Amino acid sequence: MIYLNDRIFDFDFETALAELSDQRREQALRFKHELGQRTCVAAYLLLCEGLQKEYGITDKPVFDYGEHGKPFIMGHPEIHFNLSHCREAAICIIAEHPVGIDIESIREFKPTLVDYTMNEEEVFRIYQAERSDIEFIKLWTQKEAVLKLSGEGISRDMKQVLHNPPASLTTVVSADFRYIYSYCY
Repeated sequence: MIYLNDRIFDFDFETALAELSDQRREQALRFKHELGQRTCVAAYLLLCEGLQKEYGITDKPVFDYGEHGKPFIMGHPEIHFNLSHCREAAICIIAEHPVGIDIESIREFKPTLVDYTMNEEEVFRIYQAERSDIEFIKLWTQKEAVLKLSGEGISRDMKQVLHNPPASLTTVVSADFRYIYSYCY
């Protein structure tokens, strides 16, 4: 199930900090700016909400990390999740099998980033699209979601990530065109 919060400034930050595990509080406070702290907190709170609704778990989850940094919940290897956040929103996906999710703000992109991360077909799609910024972010979130599903992170040639995408790769553009997210199983 997917949990989304795109009202990042609508919760009391100090109260929310008290609801986090020590581990997540430290991670959130490492962000230099309030927005980064808030989105990090919001993503964790979405995970807590989902764990309570779906599994009845009320303990604050503590993470351990796989070889490439993919988090998992200590004591609950049967629960798979993924978190992401951007300037506008935080998102969490929870499932009984490996999942990946990424959310990004819609914004201008640098052509050098396109050249570095996209293959020829994707470059063509971006520059032929009515909204190149949206097409770029769609492809970017798809690639990130696939890499987060596998646990690899951005550790391989980004141009080939979507060569054999998972069958269940979905992309959603927010109704107000502020962000895009993609998820896969």
